[in-house]
Amino acid sequence: MGRERGTGGGDIGRRAARRRSELGMSRAEVAERAGMDPGYVEYLEEQPARFSQESLYHLAHALRTSPEHLLGADTDTPPGSASTAVPDPEIRTLTAEECRALLGPGGVGRVAFADTADTAPVVLPVNYVLSDDAMVFRTVADGVIDRHVPGPMAFEVDRLDGAMSEGWSVLVAGRARRVGGGAELAALREHHFPRPWAGGEREAWVRVEPERITGRRVGGRGGRADGGPGRRY
Repeated sequence: MGRERGTGGGDIGRRAARRRSELGMSRAEVAERAGMDPGYVEYLEEQPARFSQESLYHLAHALRTSPEHLLGADTDTPPGSASTAVPDPEIRTLTAEECRALLGPGGVGRVAFADTADTAPVVLPVNYVLSDDAMVFRTVADGVIDRHVPGPMAFEVDRLDGAMSEGWSVLVAGRARRVGGGAELAALREHHFPRPWAGGEREAWVRVEPERITGRRVGGRGGRADGGPGRRY
């Protein structure tokens, strides 16, 4: 395979198993994508194995992540700062339907708005869910975001894998409004309950109603639109 790298394989195996679980993939599916035997994938997950550079790369590609993530070395690394495995990635414009599909799972996005006419836009991260084609999130009552509502607001979500030169970005331009009480808020609490990572009292619910949705996907040459590999290694 390649030059062996001492990695503390038990930790890598746990990260690989957790990532596989996040993707809802079986060991057999990971093995097929990585060009490995399913028994070897099981061994890597459960035993403190030693990885070659090549096997680590293929496993990361199969799990749609980076070798640095499996190594636990990317926690404080800005996205896109590492050298990439694909020298000349391609970029593709996404349709509005593709953008909505990427927004669907929810997660962390960024809201952007002009606090005053003579200042740069304010950009803040929030945990969001997609509800009836609108981004919904919770924020601090009478905080900087809440004070800007109602009003124009942009919402950006992206996922980047610098090592694989893959990723996507979706930008929503629209208007934000405060979610009222009663049936609307009760329905959101029952079916969509975004939990802010930052914690704290965040009882102001905000909806960003889209007026325009645009997006782009970057991938290696031959990559598929769904983010999967376009070729076997």
